[in-house]
Amino acid sequence: MEQRTLDTAPTPQQLLDGWLTLWNGVYTFADDLIAADFRLHAAMMDGSAGDAVRGPDALVDWIDQVRLAFTELVFSVEVGPITDRDHLVVRWVAVGTYGGGFPGATAPAGTAVRFTGIDILRIEDAKIAEYWVNSDMHVLLATLGVRI
Repeated sequence: MEQRTLDTAPTPQQLLDGWLTLWNGVYTFADDLIAADFRLHAAMMDGSAGDAVRGPDALVDWIDQVRLAFTELVFSVEVGPITDRDHLVVRWVAVGTYGGGFPGATAPAGTAVRFTGIDILRIEDAKIAEYWVNSDMHVLLATLGVRI
């Protein structure tokens, strides 16, 4: 792999910091961080494969939809970044408060939530081009009282 300097490409930590900033609700620089042909690989809550999420705008819309069910939702890193050539891996934790309205949820608004996951990001041309996520939705859904 070609060696790059800080003035030509962001470091893995800079990419991760930008990624966390997106997940923490600041979207203004999404086009600078996310590749135009970005692809998501995830099992969605509605059972779909997540392959409809393509490009920066679709990713921002999806993140915003996740965040709508919660208030004070904060993502932070527990492990990482771990890098291997063009991939960056991180284990994260999200902590927040359930705001109500989640389909099938019996937990009252105001319920504290905490869930974790692992993100694998593929970097191409100094931007995030692909994203695989494996999150502990079972814990989140159980916290919200959703029957599984």
